[in-house]
Amino acid sequence: MIVRDQLIAVGRFNKAHGVNGEVQATLDIDADLLPRLRCVVTDVDGIYVPFFIASHRNKGAQSVLLTIDGITSEQQAAMILGREFYALKEDYDLLNDELEGDELPLDYFIGFELFDHDTPVGHIVDVDDTTANVLFVVKRPDGSHVQVPAADEWVVAFDPDQRTITMDLPQGLLEL
Repeated sequence: MIVRDQLIAVGRFNKAHGVNGEVQATLDIDADLLPRLRCVVTDVDGIYVPFFIASHRNKGAQSVLLTIDGITSEQQAAMILGREFYALKEDYDLLNDELEGDELPLDYFIGFELFDHDTPVGHIVDVDDTTANVLFVVKRPDGSHVQVPAADEWVVAFDPDQRTITMDLPQGLLEL
C-alpha cells in the first residue's frame, strides 16, 4: 500500500484533451524526467493509486499532454482531473542523484523526523505553503501539532537514509 510519506509532488492533472483520454498536466519537474519514473500516483477516494504513463508530449514550458495506460475516454480521465500527482520518493532520489545541485522540494521531507539539535520534535506530516513563509507541520509525540518555518538557515543536517532533519530552532519557537 502506498502512503503519502513515500511520495513527492511532481505535478497536477488539469483537464482532458480530446475524447481519447489524453490529459493536460502541469509539471513541477522537467518533462524529460517523466519517462524515467516507474509511475505517477494520485489520491483517488483516499487511496493512492499508481498510473503508468504510456506517452507524453510537451505543450509549453511546464505543461504536457499525457496518455495514461487504462484511460481511454474523457469520462475515465475525469476521475483524475484537478488532482495533484506524485512520484515515488525512491524514484525521485535516483533521479536527484543524477541532478546534482538541484534543490529538493519541501514535501520531500514529509515523513522525516525533525530534531532541534539532539531533541526530537516530531514527524513532519505536511508542508504549509499557503503563505510566503513556508512551514513544516510537525506531529509531536503527544499527538499535538506544531508549525516550524522551513528555513534553510536553520537546517544543521539532514539524513535521507535515516529520514531525519536536524535544525537549530530559535528558543521558545516550539512553545508558540
